[in-house]
Amino acid sequence: MNDSFLSQEEIDALLKGGDTASSPAPQQTRDLTDIERDALGEIGNISMGSAATSLSILLGRRVSITTPRVSISSLGEIQNQYPLPYLVVEVGYTQGIAGTNLLAVRENDSLIIADLMMGNDGTNPPSELSELYMSAVGEAMNQMMGSVATSMSTIFKKKIDISPPVVNLVDFATSKNISDIASNDDHIVRVAFRMEVENLIDSEIMQILPLDVAREMVDNLMNAVHPPAATAASNETKQTAQAAPTAAAPVQSQPAVAYAQQAAGAAPKQVIASNVPVQPVQFAPLQPQGITAGDTNIGLLLDVPLQVTVELGRTRKLIRDILDLAPGAVVELDKLAGEPVDILANGKLIAKGEVVVIDENFGVRITDIISPLERATSLQ
Repeated sequence: MNDSFLSQEEIDALLKGGDTASSPAPQQTRDLTDIERDALGEIGNISMGSAATSLSILLGRRVSITTPRVSISSLGEIQNQYPLPYLVVEVGYTQGIAGTNLLAVRENDSLIIADLMMGNDGTNPPSELSELYMSAVGEAMNQMMGSVATSMSTIFKKKIDISPPVVNLVDFATSKNISDIASNDDHIVRVAFRMEVENLIDSEIMQILPLDVAREMVDNLMNAVHPPAATAASNETKQTAQAAPTAAAPVQSQPAVAYAQQAAGAAPKQVIASNVPVQPVQFAPLQPQGITAGDTNIGLLLDVPLQVTVELGRTRKLIRDILDLAPGAVVELDKLAGEPVDILANGKLIAKGEVVVIDENFGVRITDIISPLERATSLQ
């Protein structure tokens, strides 16, 4: 601005600055309403509760996740607030929702999770994530986010599907950008949870959502809880039209004053139908019917092929023991030497026998047939 006149650009800027229609737009973009925050908190509470159950099964430990805290932030603000290495899990939605969201877990917590999945007690995890441990944590995150998608499908009453999670180790203190889902200055939704794994982990995990993805989740929840009025009225009309031709007894119609009272918000008076024919219900006596063996035709099943398998024994190994196997390694089974082997038909135990050699081929001589009661027990 010079000393005497305003330029056209300065005049336009002043006029735009006084335009009430355009000035609130950045604030509307940044803020969430209280209803939207509560809805996102409820979605996170239910979905992450399901994820905690999946993680508890994987780790064999009690896992609890507290009520979420929803806030508006940016990736740059999160980096400044948490200058620590984080394991960032990026999950894209392939059906039901358009967009991507992030799950951020501290590196120290992910090391304990991986250590538990490897069969250790989690008290002495390694100092850094190896490729093997990264794969273990990735599988845990895959199971957790799969449970989240399943819960959201139930909440939204439509199928929600995700792509396989992409896991990266990001140091918030030095990295220029956490993810490509938003720039460092763009406003995002941060949903923070407190996660506890018995006496091993007491920390915070974060779910990071772009604003458009968060609002789409809220819209899906609102549509699931309160369907559009036109659709609900259409469904009610269809149900009434279908029910009308099948009415069995005439019932006195509700007076028009009751509908007027309902429309005005008042409680309608009870209307008692009269002259309705009523009679006690009668049931036919139940007769026990037996099933005779002659009614079945076993011949129809004689040509059905079955896979017969001979099992020497079984054992359970930890992942690290499987990875340590090499040529020449001996795997000890749960049966003693010389003990009868199991004969399975389609995976079900039917007999026991002993191994024999017939013309340089292995065979099994059946020594015992499993009783029908034992076979029925094995099928359960």
